[in-house]
Amino acid sequence: MALSSKQLGLIAAGGSAVLLLAAFLFQAAGYAPCAMCIWQRYPHAIAIAIGALLMVGLPILPLLMAGAAAAFVTAGIGMFHTGVERGWWEGPTSCTGLGLDMSNLSAADLLPSASSAPSALVMCDEVAWEFLSLSMASWNALWSFLLAGLWVLAFAQAWRASRSRESATAI
Repeated sequence: MALSSKQLGLIAAGGSAVLLLAAFLFQAAGYAPCAMCIWQRYPHAIAIAIGALLMVGLPILPLLMAGAAAAFVTAGIGMFHTGVERGWWEGPTSCTGLGLDMSNLSAADLLPSASSAPSALVMCDEVAWEFLSLSMASWNALWSFLLAGLWVLAFAQAWRASRSRESATAI
């Protein structure tokens, strides 16, 4: 039984929901996300919303294209994040070891007061967890590229169907 383009899009959106849920479960387990980890979550949320819009009955081609774009964006951020973690290139100075220029800071600026809460800063260039030598960012990139492929497959299938309907009505 072949799946329709709408079903493929819903499966891809469901995949984003699973990845987003996994990210929140890791966070609940004590793995605080860095800034780039958070960035990777936004396109998944967008893909989930697109999946919901697929069920409403809006024009399918633009939704499938937007779903593919969201999946490619999060995969791209995941690849960039992986490169930062592996030291292949520099990441944003706001969340990597390169950070701020501290040469002009006083001792009071560098040492927190006794009443301040511990820093919640998580560095983007440090791997907090890995499985089979792949970090969470790497796994997100890998699975997101797979989801992007599903979105593209759904788009191609819907586009072919719309083209065949157009040629049938032209006859």
